[in-house]
Amino acid sequence: MPRPCCQHLTTVEKDNKYFDIYPNFIDNTNDTHPLKYKGAVMSEPVISIDEISKLFLKTAQKTLETSTKQVVTHSNTIQKIPKVSMKPDLTCFVQFDGDYIGLVILNFTADAAYEIYEKYMLSMGMPKEELATSITSPEVADSIGEISNQLMGQLIKDVEDNFALNAVFGQPKALTLNSAITLVIDADYAENRRLSFQIGNYSFRIEIAMEHSEFILI
Repeated sequence: MPRPCCQHLTTVEKDNKYFDIYPNFIDNTNDTHPLKYKGAVMSEPVISIDEISKLFLKTAQKTLETSTKQVVTHSNTIQKIPKVSMKPDLTCFVQFDGDYIGLVILNFTADAAYEIYEKYMLSMGMPKEELATSITSPEVADSIGEISNQLMGQLIKDVEDNFALNAVFGQPKALTLNSAITLVIDADYAENRRLSFQIGNYSFRIEIAMEHSEFILI
């Protein structure tokens, strides 16, 4: 027997259970969630880092193609990894903080780093004979840092456009590493992902570390 309704409330039955709800709520018997707010349906939770990784694939591809005037491709597989690390031959890292927090690391082989540097500088009108000849030159690290800054700026904008969440990021730091050195980041980030890209014949990777959080769209 249904319970009496309280004033300003409506009692609905679902699966032999009774719910007292306000009039602005409705029952949808075809949904796994019995109660919805009119005009504001909640989505299933998704892990934040996976959604940001999907955005980053497109953002990095578009930004690098614009900067280098070269074709950049990416793998459609996002890898879940235990920890992020800074690997040879050239690496760049940047932290972000705000509504979501984490760390991005870009790892390049010497060939990939120089390819990006060379095409980036040539696209801006730099004569080829004036280019640095080795990734150990400060100009190469500076250029990779500048491109990383562009990538992060676009990523933050894309996340804000898609999820209405804000974050700020620090100045990217690029450095060369000896082939025998790998730096593992000692940070308490529960979620870690690796994205794989290619420019010309050369591969490079972007690793992302974030706290565990979920996006729930309403």
